[in-house]
Amino acid sequence: MLRSHYKYANEAGTDEAGRGCLAGPVTAGAIILPEGFQNIVLNDSKQLTESKRDALRPLLEEEAVSFAVCHVFETEIDSINILNASILAMHRALDNLKEVPSYILVDGNRFKPYPSIEHQCVIKGDGKYMSIAAASVLAKTYRDEFMAKIHDEFPMYNWKKNKGYPTKEHREAIKKYGLTKYHRKSFRQLPEQFTLDI
Repeated sequence: MLRSHYKYANEAGTDEAGRGCLAGPVTAGAIILPEGFQNIVLNDSKQLTESKRDALRPLLEEEAVSFAVCHVFETEIDSINILNASILAMHRALDNLKEVPSYILVDGNRFKPYPSIEHQCVIKGDGKYMSIAAASVLAKTYRDEFMAKIHDEFPMYNWKKNKGYPTKEHREAIKKYGLTKYHRKSFRQLPEQFTLDI
């Protein structure tokens, strides 16, 4: 059972999606849920079906005290690395909240202090706290929506299905067609036995 709060009202949960992808942005969600918020379906977004995530998103947006989502794109990922880009996406999502949170719960074990607000990193936090789980659902659904949109530009990579993750099919398409403007050039796009001219 997910806990509604760590120790404060007006806590923000934050999480990211797309960190391990070869293409597309890393996307973060931040959300402040009202005190006493409960939802029996809500869980870590990876544990939910796509249809459950899609059904939860409007409900979370409607119920939230405040929420925000931010994409950090490939060129920025390549210039500052994926860990820094993930943290930057979370900071930017927090920047865009309409309410200032009293405390920040962060999924994972790495974060840079956010100006003047205390935070706590929680490993597997999206399976422990409602606010982090809700942030994970927002990050995942907004990112999936973006990947479905750019799929139409480059259908041969099948981003609608693989969302930019390093599936066999995605790697085969890279081998055949090369890289697009949406690929992260700093990532090892193909296993060592393949070479790619970029």
